[in-house]
Amino acid sequence: MVDVIEKTAARITIPFTVGGGINSVEDMKRILRAGADKISLNTAAVLRPELIREGATMFGSQCIVVAIDARRKSTGGWEVYTHGGRNATGRDVVEWAVEAERLGAGEILLTSMDHDGEKNGYGLELTRTVSEAVGIPVIASGGAGSLHHFAEVLTEGKADAALAASIFHYAETSLAAVKAYLREKGVAVRP
Repeated sequence: MVDVIEKTAARITIPFTVGGGINSVEDMKRILRAGADKISLNTAAVLRPELIREGATMFGSQCIVVAIDARRKSTGGWEVYTHGGRNATGRDVVEWAVEAERLGAGEILLTSMDHDGEKNGYGLELTRTVSEAVGIPVIASGGAGSLHHFAEVLTEGKADAALAASIFHYAETSLAAVKAYLREKGVAVRP
């Protein structure tokens, strides 16, 4: 992936985050030196939480994003999943987010696996609960299907940012349209 990161960094002018298969500080160093601005950790961090602290100590918390794949439990609350949302861990999402922050994470990328790909809106209760439990930015992921969903997760869900994929990949909307809609609704957006 280093060559892909280098090529990407040479062509874009916005910060970007790289995740997937990062298991050591050495992996982080290679990716950051190749031009990425941030590292995203999920499975490796759940399996060895100290990796968060090691990365934050070496590169600063601003470089460490902990991605959390969450599914609602039938008994209430949400459980952390790993390996792309396939493996249940038995860990509580809110507790894991708080621990990740304590270990040095600078951001949480929170994916509601229950909403991911559904285009019915983000997991508002999940996002709000995690956002209120931590003092670092929470990026909501999973469920964007309309412009309204972005405004909803940034206000009612208390997310600091919102991630979306398919509605952009399939040109169902554009970043410019999302930003214009959010401004109309009074949500602060970077120019």
